[in-house]
Amino acid sequence: MAEKGQAARFSKVCRISDRHVLRIDGQEFEKLPVVSGWEEFEDMGNDTFDVAIVGYGPVGKGLALMLSRRGYSVFIVERWDEPYPFPRAVCMDHEIRRVMNSLGLGDELAKVSAPSPRYQWFGAQGQMLLDIDWTVESVSGGPEAYFFHQPSLEAIMDREVRRVSDVQINSGWEMIDFNQDGDGIKLRIRQRVNPEQTKTISAKFLIGADGANSQVREQSGIEWQDLGFQADWLVVDVLPNEGVELRVPEAGQSCKPSRPTTFVPGGIENGRRHRRWEFMRLPSETMEELQQPEKVWSLLSPWVGPHEAQLIRHAVYTFRSRVAANWRNGRVLLVGDAAHLMPPFMGQGMCSGLRDAWNLTWRLDLVLSRKADAAILDSYSEERKDHVTEVINLSVQLGKIICVADEAEAAARDQIFLSGLAPPPPKFPDLKTGLLYQPRGYLSPLAGQLCVHGQVSAKSTSGPYDAIVGAGFSIIGWEHNPREKLPQEMVDQLEGLGANFVAVHAQRPASASSKALEDVTGKYEAFFRSSGLSSLVARPDFYLYGVARDATCLRDILQQLLRDLGVHKASGVALRRDAPSPARDRAI
Repeated sequence: MAEKGQAARFSKVCRISDRHVLRIDGQEFEKLPVVSGWEEFEDMGNDTFDVAIVGYGPVGKGLALMLSRRGYSVFIVERWDEPYPFPRAVCMDHEIRRVMNSLGLGDELAKVSAPSPRYQWFGAQGQMLLDIDWTVESVSGGPEAYFFHQPSLEAIMDREVRRVSDVQINSGWEMIDFNQDGDGIKLRIRQRVNPEQTKTISAKFLIGADGANSQVREQSGIEWQDLGFQADWLVVDVLPNEGVELRVPEAGQSCKPSRPTTFVPGGIENGRRHRRWEFMRLPSETMEELQQPEKVWSLLSPWVGPHEAQLIRHAVYTFRSRVAANWRNGRVLLVGDAAHLMPPFMGQGMCSGLRDAWNLTWRLDLVLSRKADAAILDSYSEERKDHVTEVINLSVQLGKIICVADEAEAAARDQIFLSGLAPPPPKFPDLKTGLLYQPRGYLSPLAGQLCVHGQVSAKSTSGPYDAIVGAGFSIIGWEHNPREKLPQEMVDQLEGLGANFVAVHAQRPASASSKALEDVTGKYEAFFRSSGLSSLVARPDFYLYGVARDATCLRDILQQLLRDLGVHKASGVALRRDAPSPARDRAI
């Protein structure tokens, strides 16, 4: 195998016909269609990369940063020369904020975002139907949500990615086609403005982060599953003039049947706060009519006028609900809008894409470093598809409440809310399938929930748990170090996976080891005492794999984790033997 940074030469890779089956690490996959009929790759001198990513939007940038932080080489293909200059996503939940912080972006992100205010819904007559407090402390630490300026966020991410020597960004290039065998991917690309200029590279995995019209998905023969929602909305971004105070609630929904409308913060750019409005297209309106500047200002007129703000952009989007039938085909995987589309009523489009990338990254890390079996990539597809489908369905349900254009139907809806008969807002979904502790086929209590995250202190420092302990699996014991009651062989295996064994105390004993932490705010104590637990096992993406009441239960959980990861079957799919994720032995 070629070491990182060395050229890999392939004299021939055999074409596998559409009737053949591709075998990777003992698993069988339908062969991806060969789209251009090429049967051999010429003898090339191009580098072999760990991962190739098609698409360099926020999800592609996030994935590239996550992988490069773990020491992997990444090849990026982006068909446009410049990033899209206007905001699309504006909302980031606490989980994704924690991901951004763990990538070292917290300080920069604070300059372009702000914590969410309360989120309020108003009925046909302006009555408050719903008041959701997003300012409360979340399980991840900090408030439930934030509003950010997407172009500024992407610029931050891009700068970080470009600082890494092992990432190659090819802007203005587009994918022609790809082929795969049991050893890797061959990807052909061309310059968009000069199609005669082509490249061929090889990679261990190919990730489609290329959006709703994904060529990776289409060339993989993966179909959309339509979940049945479609609506046209005008999205408007406004920059208020200096000193202007707008006449609008900070964040909410107007559910008037005459014009369902969303209004939220639009993040911060160069110290100035943007605003976002979204207006539903009515049946009597055409797409063209809705996009005329005069029409846009007319819709904005209850809150802001042309003398008070600058119109940054306006466009009509068709909100859809779709999910890819499968997210993995051999060494090809999908993330973000290439795998799912949803209406924006939960603010989860970009969040879900970054959640895909974060979920996939730790799996690829273990597979590429030969620490786990490639079968864990199947649980990525299962886990993320089921979870995002539930998120999409919740978004659709909210959309059906908001997108009511009939006055009688809107009045009936409002009466249900005002009478107190409306059910409470649904809880955000936990993971229910995938790589979770499931003894005897049943999901263990609390498995699939996000792990509690709070402020801790060590001997000489304090801060958020992630900043003090670092990445990887976390095996946390309340008032004890869980490793002390485990067989040494199991400890060695888990530390070989990069696991952290951590004791958290209400008050850190003076004689405690360097691995002991103090629970500064009482968040961990509240979790453990309320649930009657002694320890927990959290995955690298912050989800609980399982929780234990005693040492015997913890051993069972960790033994099953090793089985689920296929540690005993870990196969030689890495490019190099010097694994980029060594066991952590931090002096905390």
